[in-house]
Amino acid sequence: MHDEYEAASTWARETQAIRAGHQRTGEQEHGEPIFPTSSFVYGSAAEAARKFNGEEPGNVYSRFTNPTVRTFEHRLAALEGGERCVATSSGMSAILSTALALLSAGDEIVASRSLFGSTVSLFDKYLGKLGITTRYVELSDLEAWEAAITPATRLLFAETPSNPLSEVVDIAALADIAHRHGALLAIDNCFLTPALQRPLELGADLVIHSATKYLDGQGRAIGGAVVGRNAELEEVFGVVRTCGPCMSPFNAWIFTKGLETLELRMRAHCQNAQALAEWLAAHPGVSRVHYSGLAGHAQHALAARQQDGFGAVLGIEVVGGREAAWSVIDATRLLSITGNLGDVKSTITHPATTTHGRLSDAQKAAAGITEGLIRVAVGLEALDDIRNDLARGLDALV
Repeated sequence: MHDEYEAASTWARETQAIRAGHQRTGEQEHGEPIFPTSSFVYGSAAEAARKFNGEEPGNVYSRFTNPTVRTFEHRLAALEGGERCVATSSGMSAILSTALALLSAGDEIVASRSLFGSTVSLFDKYLGKLGITTRYVELSDLEAWEAAITPATRLLFAETPSNPLSEVVDIAALADIAHRHGALLAIDNCFLTPALQRPLELGADLVIHSATKYLDGQGRAIGGAVVGRNAELEEVFGVVRTCGPCMSPFNAWIFTKGLETLELRMRAHCQNAQALAEWLAAHPGVSRVHYSGLAGHAQHALAARQQDGFGAVLGIEVVGGREAAWSVIDATRLLSITGNLGDVKSTITHPATTTHGRLSDAQKAAAGITEGLIRVAVGLEALDDIRNDLARGLDALV
């Protein structure tokens, strides 16, 4: 067999995205195969025993060892610069598996206030039941992060850029704070992907992905991943093996194919988003645009330094609250009204009543989720078509 993974560390990211992790079978296939099987057979009872107890590498059961899933894991680990990747059934299961693997009752998390609503619910409601406490701070305020840490803090968790306000934290500085206090730093990198940001290179310990977003890029499948050092990832793997939040072979194949065009897509997303953000910032119907690619963004210089691009998610504030925001959304004919993002198709949603709808009014206020906020995830359609679709509703506000 020919193992493309062996040389991956010497390749450029563009090459890794296309070649890393593919181990050809005896069929000598050019593309990556799918192994839709539940289990695997052995030549003898002794061989089965060796593989089940880990003495001999090989496949055991597709819940935790599948060649197609392994290809995706190897490829994403190579792109992020991690020792290992563990694939999961969704982005949320990636966060849950990480928490179950690395935290115990009495431990504490310090997290940004500007997290995805389901992440907040997971931390507060479900991890809280297990005796794990979460303290929330402003994403960019490093002093607040340090002040919130106690001797029980084991994990710092942040999305950067944030959803949907495009706030940014200094990852290297935050990693230093975490490590001084004996804690780990996990960064949700699904908005930028390794094409635009590599948190492990900046000192983070773990990278979390909703592969559903840009890693796929076409809205076809649900999946997640955790990338980092083998020591921590072995524990995450143990959770996935035992509890079962695993990625299916078919979805892993979809994500592997998505990675092949990741660099090209992300550059094109950024180009469209930058131009759209500049147009929106000048539109009289828009009171504010949240996008770190704009020079007026509070963390623009930081984002330019630690990222290779500014991503494709914009937060748009309109005057008139929910009624005005909904009127703009309802006026669109091209953009998809959906809570998902990371698609070649542009999407639009009202965070206060969708993605962050389960947060309390106080939590929304703390996270900057106003009733007049619209989130646009800029796709790869012609820029003029996206702009004209938004203008239909925005022009009616002035």
